[in-house]
Amino acid sequence: MDFEYTPKVKEMQARLLAFMDEHIYPNEQRFFDEIAENRAKGNAWIPTKIVEELKPLARKAGLWNLFLPKSPRAPQGLSNLEYAPLCEIMGRVPFAAEVFNCSAPDTGNMETLERYASEELKDEWLEPLLRGEIRSAFLMTEPDVASSDATNIECEIRREGDEYVINGRKWWSSGAGDPRCAIYIVMGKTNPDAGRHEQQSMVLVPANTPGITVVRALTVFGYDDAPHGHMEVLLKNVRVPVDNMLLGEGRGFEIAQGRLGPGRIHHCMRTIGSAERALELMCKRLNTRVAFGREVARQTVWQERIAESRCMIEQARLLTLKAAYMMDTVGNKIAKAEIAMIKIVAPNMACQIIDWAIQAHGGGGLSQDFPLAYAYVHQRTLRFADGPDEVHRNSLAKLELAKHLAMPGEVDMPITRGS
Repeated sequence: MDFEYTPKVKEMQARLLAFMDEHIYPNEQRFFDEIAENRAKGNAWIPTKIVEELKPLARKAGLWNLFLPKSPRAPQGLSNLEYAPLCEIMGRVPFAAEVFNCSAPDTGNMETLERYASEELKDEWLEPLLRGEIRSAFLMTEPDVASSDATNIECEIRREGDEYVINGRKWWSSGAGDPRCAIYIVMGKTNPDAGRHEQQSMVLVPANTPGITVVRALTVFGYDDAPHGHMEVLLKNVRVPVDNMLLGEGRGFEIAQGRLGPGRIHHCMRTIGSAERALELMCKRLNTRVAFGREVARQTVWQERIAESRCMIEQARLLTLKAAYMMDTVGNKIAKAEIAMIKIVAPNMACQIIDWAIQAHGGGGLSQDFPLAYAYVHQRTLRFADGPDEVHRNSLAKLELAKHLAMPGEVDMPITRGS
């Protein structure tokens, strides 16, 4: 495996870093100020002007839709290995990925449409998503069941003639609070009597379809994450054409597995960027603070934490690059162990480093004066998003155990100690 970045990627890295320095970092506070102003006026669910102003600049700079590989509709899309170092840079600032049309859940939804939707549905929904004209949401998780096991999903998708009728309640529907959100991908059951993994289906539901109620925004450690939002959504006798079904009835679990692989690694790529920034802020803070007569950076406890942070980031980055390489070369299914590993490792790594950075900043680290508290909330959320740690650990353990199953006729040899 050769993880040396190609000249093309290095050039794009330089271009992206320059864009971040010129347009993203200087406007970071403005982004949050706009949301605060909208909230004070009574409606935080308004897209920020700064993001919309920066999108045309990102397109002009050739930094647009970089996440989608092998798509004729997005020829600028990169391989997973090429995209990794760029996605990492975007992850340093919470809103940056959206500026480049590379933010969740739209990236996962666009990949889903590219892989599994009809050409007619791609024309209707994928094209405006690729242009950044609309946004989307993915409705899978439900409040009444343990949704970490997707076979528990209870939302009903029932066919009546040329329509599907949908009834169910979803939550953690990220992006559904954004007024630009125009399309949902909804997972539900079309046949509860089929095999355990053939009961589920996925269907496209326009957000303005009658019968849809966005019940409330769910807060994350007190943050409402406006204007993006994580919403509870009620679907009551919602009707859509049968042509809105993706891939076919009973293929929902298959689609979910295909969708979540790239989404998981994208999260991990951004997570590494978030951890890098936290380490950078930690070092700068420690170098400029004096306590008990000497620089805090000279305290050995902080030197140990800085060294450990660097080791943790480098380990996570290498594992992410390996997973990206395998996804590109052997496919997501064969790379499932690597994808599971990085989804376990990266958010836990980032949570620890950001926690240390908060500690280094004292009370300031808990406040809005630094980006650390919000970064911690986001990374802690990722230990649930796209599958909780426990599910990934279970999957990984099963794969590992399967390597060592005794073959028919094979006898385990006892380990004996010599005299």
